[in-house]
Amino acid sequence: MTASAAETLFETHKAQLDGALSAIRSRGYWSAFPESPSKRVYGETAAADGLAAFEAMKGAPFELSGHPGAGMRVGGEVSPYGPALGVSYPAATVDAVLAAATAALPAWRDAGVKARTGVCLEILKRINAQSFTFAHTVMHTTGQSFVMAFQAGGPHAQDRGLEAIAYAYDAMAATPEHVRWEKPQGKNPPLVIDKYFKTVPRGVAAVIGVSTFPTWNGFPGLFASLVTGNPVVVKPHPAAILPLALTVRIARGVLAEAGFDPNLVTLLVDDADDPIAKDLCTRPEVRIVDFTGGGAFGNWLEENCPQAQVYTEKSGVNAVVIDDFADLKGMARNLSYTFSLYSGQMCTTPQNVFIPKSGIKTADGVMSFDAVAAALAASVDKFLSDPDRAFAVLGAIQSKATLDRVEKAAALGRTVRRSAALTHPDFPDAVVRTPAMIALDAEADRETYGAECFGPVTFLIATEDTGDSLARLRETVAEGGAITAALYADDAAVIERARAVCEEVGVALSVNLTGGLFVNQSAAFSDFHATGANPAANAALTDAAFVANRFRVIETRIPVDEEPAETAA
Repeated sequence: MTASAAETLFETHKAQLDGALSAIRSRGYWSAFPESPSKRVYGETAAADGLAAFEAMKGAPFELSGHPGAGMRVGGEVSPYGPALGVSYPAATVDAVLAAATAALPAWRDAGVKARTGVCLEILKRINAQSFTFAHTVMHTTGQSFVMAFQAGGPHAQDRGLEAIAYAYDAMAATPEHVRWEKPQGKNPPLVIDKYFKTVPRGVAAVIGVSTFPTWNGFPGLFASLVTGNPVVVKPHPAAILPLALTVRIARGVLAEAGFDPNLVTLLVDDADDPIAKDLCTRPEVRIVDFTGGGAFGNWLEENCPQAQVYTEKSGVNAVVIDDFADLKGMARNLSYTFSLYSGQMCTTPQNVFIPKSGIKTADGVMSFDAVAAALAASVDKFLSDPDRAFAVLGAIQSKATLDRVEKAAALGRTVRRSAALTHPDFPDAVVRTPAMIALDAEADRETYGAECFGPVTFLIATEDTGDSLARLRETVAEGGAITAALYADDAAVIERARAVCEEVGVALSVNLTGGLFVNQSAAFSDFHATGANPAANAALTDAAFVANRFRVIETRIPVDEEPAETAA
């Protein structure tokens, strides 16, 4: 397939692209990929086929035809549900993948915007067709429950990838490829110039994967870079390689079929004992870096990669402020799900809950700090009392570091709810823990709640009053960053004060969530994930700023009367 033939893929998927372009402007509900793992949506055999495909990958070499380093193998993933996956991957070197990516760049650059967009949309289509396979790979590398892994690791991640493509296409298409410029010269003939504008990539892009949401966090940067002409080196987290390796294999297959070098997308695998990301990201060929993970390494990347445009999403301290609120039961019910979802292993999960030490007014009267804390803990108990629901929501603990934090949480303050170990009925070796809830004092324990404690640990913090709670939110977000903030308040003036604080420190605010929407959920095409306006992230998924600096426009000017005949318009 030639570049012009690849543009036929653009026409094939144009309706989907148009829907995405409309959605990023309207910000209403829209999704291109159904989130329900229903037979009616994905086919009668899709679930069985996906499981079979996953099982076939276990204990075997993961093949990437023509990939650099295919003669050697590396990999050691272990499922948070128990068994080692036993999958091995090509042991490519930084030199090899960068050389291959650099060689592949010119033809991809010259293919043009429509061809690149069409190919990327086709990659997403084929990824979507394997959503059940992705669900199992995400589940058994991250510890998400199957339904969450299907949704967040599949259609929701695909929507985020499409959102990035839409923003990038919109930005590139804003400049015409050719214009005839005519400037009046009074009595003299006009000055006529043909101007040609070509979008060109910055260079090789690196996507540094995270262990908890490898596709959801990885797809935006991958597709934003690829569609704008940049070859992409995918460097997964050593504990969650398989979902991104499968992504790379699908992308390489589509690229090869379309007549492009499959080394436009390569896989670079390392292990925790011999990390390779620093070497990769500081190389002069790497001009874009996308990273999701801990703050220490994210900060290091921002400070030590001057040759690259670096996009980071890092650690933070998300907060909830509770003021007088009539519907205590609705609040507690909503927060019990919020604290439990994926065992708190989400960058959007609240950590700090600020409650006035004198208590709050509810429909049942004034409740003390201890009574509110007890009500929240009891709601979590009730929510997790149904075993089927508990395992479907909690999933499994992804890493030993997270488990260690949970087990040490009781020493941080007064225990309101102790974390408990649960035995999974289908995976007895899975590490499953319920949320720990720890009471702290706003002044005395400032150092404890001011740092991220990633995982199922919630701090219930006694403040002087709601004004103090908002001040603590402002301080912790300004210093440590946050992806989300939430408020429960009946007083409109308090709501406006909270909005002002959150706008000041650059964090998204959710107000009075008591129903089926939760603060740690983020909808593609409507919600901006992170803001790029506080230390938790320097970019938002996904907005125009996330894509616009991945390419440049190069102009050629040719006077019409001097233009060579073969390039005449």
